[in-house]
Amino acid sequence: MSDGLYTIGELARRTGLPVRTIRFWSDSGVLPPTGRSAGGYRLYDEAAVTRLGLVRMLRELGVGLEAVQEVLARRVTVAEVARLQLRTVDAELRALRARRAVLSLISERGTSNEETLMLHRLSRISAAERREIVAEFVSGTFDGIELDGDAAVIADWMRELPDSPSPEQVEAWVELAELISDEDFRRRLRRIALAGAGPLPAYELRSRVLAEAGPALASGVDPASEAGRRVLDLVAGPAVDRAALLEWMETVADERVERYWALLAALNGHQRSEPAVPAFTWVIAALRAHGTGS
Repeated sequence: MSDGLYTIGELARRTGLPVRTIRFWSDSGVLPPTGRSAGGYRLYDEAAVTRLGLVRMLRELGVGLEAVQEVLARRVTVAEVARLQLRTVDAELRALRARRAVLSLISERGTSNEETLMLHRLSRISAAERREIVAEFVSGTFDGIELDGDAAVIADWMRELPDSPSPEQVEAWVELAELISDEDFRRRLRRIALAGAGPLPAYELRSRVLAEAGPALASGVDPASEAGRRVLDLVAGPAVDRAALLEWMETVADERVERYWALLAALNGHQRSEPAVPAFTWVIAALRAHGTGS
């Protein structure tokens, strides 16, 4: 050092930065020299040392050289650059979490090459793109139908896909993506939406079916037997139009639809409901066996 000025080599020793890095920043204009020595070497004063510290900090935080120059020229503040960089880092973290979820899923499942490629492709779809795919499904499936009840819940839940999915949510999304592309499944959902409410409130009926038909199914009670009739009476009650009940239950009792609800629950972090389709199927068999008269 001479007269309070430093060469690039002296700056490197003082800061611990490589000479080539300081020279590159100097050539880029973010660290202009204060002057030149008699031999033509670049020299830097204490203000340049402070400037070098700021450049180093910003670069270590991932700020590009153009943004660094904007800060040094006082055209933007460090806080403004930090806010912009924070958004970039958040996006990178979301991408990394999605990548980690896919890698974890692949390692656990031992997927084929084709499945691995599909998982990777789906993991790179942004949240906005996922919502667009799902919005198309909802609008295409329920076009012209006033959404209420379960159909409204479907539309709401389907727009709440996670930005940073867990391995389980990635797996659920893969399965859901395959399911919602099935035209037959879409037609079934549309029929359910058009069927509207059944002769009994859906929640009440589901509770009765699980409470009465569930144990009968587990115990091996034949739905066509007299014991099956008694269980059916507990489920349907005396005042219900059993013909309408049978028609409605045949429409809604679909394993794919139940799986669909389970996948939505997984994607949205909700608790999965107890499977009801097997018990519904038992009640359907009982209604067919004992007639639909009340």
